[in-house]
Amino acid sequence: MTTLENRPGTALIVIDVQNGVVAGAHERDAVVANIATLVGRAREEKVPVVWVQHSSDELPKGSDTWQYVPELPPGDGEPVVEKEYGDSFEDTTLESVLSELKVGRLIVAGAQTDACVRSTLHGAFTRGYDAILVGDAHTTEDLTQWGAPSPAEVISHTNLYWSFQTAPGREAGTVKTEEVDFAS
Repeated sequence: MTTLENRPGTALIVIDVQNGVVAGAHERDAVVANIATLVGRAREEKVPVVWVQHSSDELPKGSDTWQYVPELPPGDGEPVVEKEYGDSFEDTTLESVLSELKVGRLIVAGAQTDACVRSTLHGAFTRGYDAILVGDAHTTEDLTQWGAPSPAEVISHTNLYWSFQTAPGREAGTVKTEEVDFAS
């Protein structure tokens, strides 16, 4: 249903599952395992996997904290989009990568829920993409000392509100890993 013309394809977008981002993340191992399942299925079904990798003062390019977690190595030929802002589209090559792949529907997983995942979901949706969040394949760290809700509450709330996201000509929603349908 995307509003983007001639973009019938689907891609799995894996956001910032980097050592320094998920080291202390809520249910890290379970989320990484779910993302690995999604990546494996996408590869089997010939669905593009697009990796997004954040850099900042805390995640300098080339550092160990900047690297993807060892359980999730990008495959040969799979695009890696480097970013410096929360929205994976902002000042990056993501749009051109997706256009080249003729993708108009995104399956979104990664970290952090309350920052880059949310920003990218909203950025995709406002740009005309269908944006499906995998509810058990995203995570965040504990920011309660700064007044944020617990990580479990952040994740739950994001899953809830994204399941009701609507706009003309676009599809949104939240599904579990085992419910992901790359062919839709």
